[in-house]
Amino acid sequence: MAEPAAAASTRKLYGYELSSNSVRIAALLNEKGLDYELVVVDDTKSPEFLAINPLGQVPAFQDGDDILFESRAISRYIAAKYRSTGTDLLPATPSAKLEVWLEVESHHFYPAVADLVYELRVRPRLPGGAPPDPAVVDALARKVADVLDIYDAHLAAGNRYLAGDAFTLADVNHMAQLFAMSRTPRAGELVAARPHVQAWWDEISARPAWKKTVAALPLPPA
Repeated sequence: MAEPAAAASTRKLYGYELSSNSVRIAALLNEKGLDYELVVVDDTKSPEFLAINPLGQVPAFQDGDDILFESRAISRYIAAKYRSTGTDLLPATPSAKLEVWLEVESHHFYPAVADLVYELRVRPRLPGGAPPDPAVVDALARKVADVLDIYDAHLAAGNRYLAGDAFTLADVNHMAQLFAMSRTPRAGELVAARPHVQAWWDEISARPAWKKTVAALPLPPA
């Protein structure tokens, strides 16, 4: 059943279209089948935006009278509040695997991958940016490889998804950075070298909600 237009119109995602943390929330909203308005933030330090997020970072999310910031807090809120809408991304009973892999993403996967993608794709595109430093790239790639080895072993141990047999919020929270890796040859090779990670990414990236998310991105050349 379609939700009332008034309810949808009160949801606003403040961010950048290519910000991985903004994409995290867009992917989740699409997975839940929730309409929202994307408000592109040109200046995160403007008084208007600081009134929404005093930390001056994207994304932020408005849901009626509630305003949230920090992407992982936003994602948990959406998954819980709209649990009965679209795909249920939270297990029916407390899940140790869900909790563990949400934390692994936050503290290990995201920092390692973000640093590597920044060095390979972002820094060279900045004004005055230099080509990636091979020594720095090698060191960052080793960190990502070490993390992905742990993922590969976990997925090989009878886990179709990170929390077991069901697609959950733990998987959603990885998708934006996995996508960034897939568009960065050196980083993408790290996924391809681990068959269980590659199979997991192939499956979750084929979901209609993710395809809808990617179709809306103004992607630069790979």
